[in-house]
Order: sequence, then C-alpha cells, then structure tokens
Amino acid sequence: MYAVLETGSKQYRVAAGDTLEIERLETEAGKPFTFDRVLLVNNGGTVAVGAPTVAGATVTADVVAHKRGEKKLTFKMKRRKGYHKTIGHRQELTVVKITAINA
Repeated sequence: MYAVLETGSKQYRVAAGDTLEIERLETEAGKPFTFDRVLLVNNGGTVAVGAPTVAGATVTADVVAHKRGEKKLTFKMKRRKGYHKTIGHRQELTVVKITAINA
C-alpha cells in the first residue's frame, strides 16, 4: 500500500515505514502529524485518484527531528562592472517517519 501526498508544494510517494525530509512543519519533534492532502492511494492494486484529493484519506507520520539542509551557494556577477556577490541559503527541514496510511 502506498500513497502520494502533497506538502510544501512538493509531492512524495510514501509507504508505511518510510522516512522523509520535507519542508519545515510547525510541530514539535516526537509528536504525530497528519497529512490531509493525499492525491492518490494504491491499496493492493485498487487505485483511488483524487480530484484534487482523495476524500477521507490521511497519512499519519511521527516527527523525528528538525534540521537544516546543506548550504546552496549562488554567485552573481556583472562583467566589466566590478560587481560580484555571493549568496547562501540553507533550507529548514523536518524529518518524518510514516506510520500509517488511512484510506
């Protein structure tokens, strides 16, 4: 059994027991979290596709930890002008472990 869920404007294919790094959730570590935006559920060959979401389907996960991703560097430069600038960004992430898919 697997499901496709949407969080942080990204889609993830998940099954029970999977561990994901997703965009930061406003939930404390160690607490459960329920994803309501389930786009597809496959239950042993029976596929339910939502328009846009599957009615009544949820995915339950435990929040394992909060962390920051690797640093991404961007370099801006305008030739012959003496202008150059380095910009860095680190994404705030949440590690979740999928516990159950409720269809």
